[in-house]
Amino acid sequence: MKLLLIHSDHFKYEVTKETPVAEDIDDELREGLMDEVLAVFTTVEEVDEEDPEGVVKQARDEIIDVLESVNAERVMLYPYAHLSPSLGSPDTAVEILKSLKRSLEEKNIETGRSPFGWYKAFEISCKGHPLSELSRDIKPIEKEEVGEEKRVVPSDYIILTPDGSEQQVDPEQYKQGQAGDPVLDKYILSEEVKGQPSEKPPSIDSMRKLEIADYEAASDPGNLKFYPKGSLIFSLMKDWAHQIAVDRFGAMEIDTPILYDWSEPDIREQGESFHERHYRVKPPEGEKELVLRFAGDFGLFKMLQDSIISYRDLPLRIYEFSKSFRYEKRGELSGLKRLRAFHMPDIHSFTADLESGWREYQELYKEYADLADGTDIDYAVVFRVVEDFYSENKDKITELLEYSGKPALIELLKERKHYWVVKHEFQGIDSTGGNSQLSTVQLDIEDAERYGITYTDTDGQEKGCIICHSSIGSIERWIYEIIENAHKMEKPTLPTWLCPTQTRILPISSDNHDYAEKIQRELQENDVRADIDDRDQSLGKKIREAEMEWIPYIAVVGDREEENQELNVRDRETGEETTMKTQQLTEKIKEKTKGMPYRPLPLPQKLSKRPQFIG
Repeated sequence: MKLLLIHSDHFKYEVTKETPVAEDIDDELREGLMDEVLAVFTTVEEVDEEDPEGVVKQARDEIIDVLESVNAERVMLYPYAHLSPSLGSPDTAVEILKSLKRSLEEKNIETGRSPFGWYKAFEISCKGHPLSELSRDIKPIEKEEVGEEKRVVPSDYIILTPDGSEQQVDPEQYKQGQAGDPVLDKYILSEEVKGQPSEKPPSIDSMRKLEIADYEAASDPGNLKFYPKGSLIFSLMKDWAHQIAVDRFGAMEIDTPILYDWSEPDIREQGESFHERHYRVKPPEGEKELVLRFAGDFGLFKMLQDSIISYRDLPLRIYEFSKSFRYEKRGELSGLKRLRAFHMPDIHSFTADLESGWREYQELYKEYADLADGTDIDYAVVFRVVEDFYSENKDKITELLEYSGKPALIELLKERKHYWVVKHEFQGIDSTGGNSQLSTVQLDIEDAERYGITYTDTDGQEKGCIICHSSIGSIERWIYEIIENAHKMEKPTLPTWLCPTQTRILPISSDNHDYAEKIQRELQENDVRADIDDRDQSLGKKIREAEMEWIPYIAVVGDREEENQELNVRDRETGEETTMKTQQLTEKIKEKTKGMPYRPLPLPQKLSKRPQFIG
């Protein structure tokens, strides 16, 4: 299905003559008029007949996405055969258009439809803004084949605590509170029992209000734009990932292409084994079909196929910050939580045998636990492991839980069904009680052979590696969970090291501006992000706006503070007001940001010099 969407002051049509394929209509469909309308010129294509219901759902979601982006009030569906040379049958087209109208109305959207197969005169007044004319191409989603990853293997569930005790769990009989840990309890209820909450996560609105990120209507859904504040948070998280991977774990950093030949057997096999939804690309010249990578493995594995690796090089640790793409269904997209374009900091470790691979696994677990703890979010630990491997390594898994101070839900697989023998996930829990996967580590005993990744052993023989796959988790999803965690607080607050402005300085009058600038310079020289609200507004309004921005420290300076060379500081977290020296405030912030990356203020120091990105 092809859609041409035009945001219009008004749209008017009147039928003039029927064609041989005209549908029977009542008088009410012979003419129509709508004001403040999104006019949707629609071509039903032959391929749509493969999955009419799926096409309608996708088209509805795309129309709603544009409708909300341009703030239109209603929709007019207008059959238009000129957007594609491959037309669907008239009967199918009529049924799809009728179904699309019903589907939009079920979402409480006022929807009109002009008749199919009639010549019509129409009049349209386009708004003329940048988003007033958009197009969308809807394609039926390919049916997934049942493969190895879909094979059902019996499993049992237990809860393992840091002291090594086990509790049998039946998800079908699970009772709230049974886990004995509120965070793990919420994960089990969300993922294994009730399903994700239907409530809209508040971070979807907050990411806009705080000028962190927003949808880009001129792009494909699920592609976000980041404003300066969001770009700073993103960059700090990227720096933190690099610190974990390169500075602490000792991985070598690489960079590989995002486009790959879909006909390459190993790339296609990897993609199809996981049933990923791919972005496929056809260049202007040539018959080759390309795919945008949905994981960082593609380029890394190709690189190592051509590399000469000795047993002396092992463990071989590789890090890549990879932008990846997955064509998630429109209805599954949700703010920063689920996107079609996202950034994955991935670490792969290649070892000689299972024992050394398991050691790498345990070290990565601890690195990622440190990262998660540094963001202050609530997360649950979930293991999935082959039963025999668990029996042999329960003591080591217990040690990992002791390190993070958390119990874990463990799925015990009766036999190996995947390429891994053990994996775990850190599952973030948002403010609605829903969950989302963050970091993961997987111990792979199969893929090295599939991709031809070998090393030369002490005896001169070529041997396959054990691969420890891991991802810190998409940066976007981490930001989602951090914002969601803030919404659990009485006064939402980001971790201080991630706050775009760590201190807002409020001069009481213009006479205090010079003193405010002096304080700002001192803080900045000590790697504290501070700005000045120098606008001609009341102090009360300035304080309210700083609180709406979740700024952790508000420093008020007037004549008394200037005379005493002090600050009157409001602490958002504690609610306390304290008089202190600039050095004391610096030390307080330094203590809260110790060991974390730093970047300077992402916006002009004075608020009077800043643009407003969200109207």
